[in-house]
Amino acid sequence: MTMNEPIMSEPCDLNAVDARRLIGRKRLSPVELLESCIARIEMVNPTINAVVATCYERAREEARAATDALLRGDDLPPLHGLPIGVKDLNNTAGLRTTYGSPLYADFVPDKDERMVAALRKAGAIVLGKTNTPEFGA
Repeated sequence: MTMNEPIMSEPCDLNAVDARRLIGRKRLSPVELLESCIARIEMVNPTINAVVATCYERAREEARAATDALLRGDDLPPLHGLPIGVKDLNNTAGLRTTYGSPLYADFVPDKDERMVAALRKAGAIVLGKTNTPEFGA
């Protein structure tokens, strides 16, 4: 590790800039980062209920594809391989979106809203939805 690389105890402890830098340098894989984030969510979420819906398997597939692109030497988008949570106010294709309301308890959008689509296009990997008060009130 060089002087400009952060020292980390767990990949999920890194900020986005440092994580992306390490991914770009092939010092951290998107799969390693995702698995660290999932492990942290699984450890703390039963107590804090911050994540209300997950799509871990889809995220794992995307992280594997991101790792493959990295190893092939593809041009990488700016958020390549970074796991993110999307607020439960933002429509996310194939992932339950309730707007924090029991009225939408079973709503699963068939397409991403513009912000989510832009994050994905930039290389981010959606791993779940974060909690919100009803309708973001």
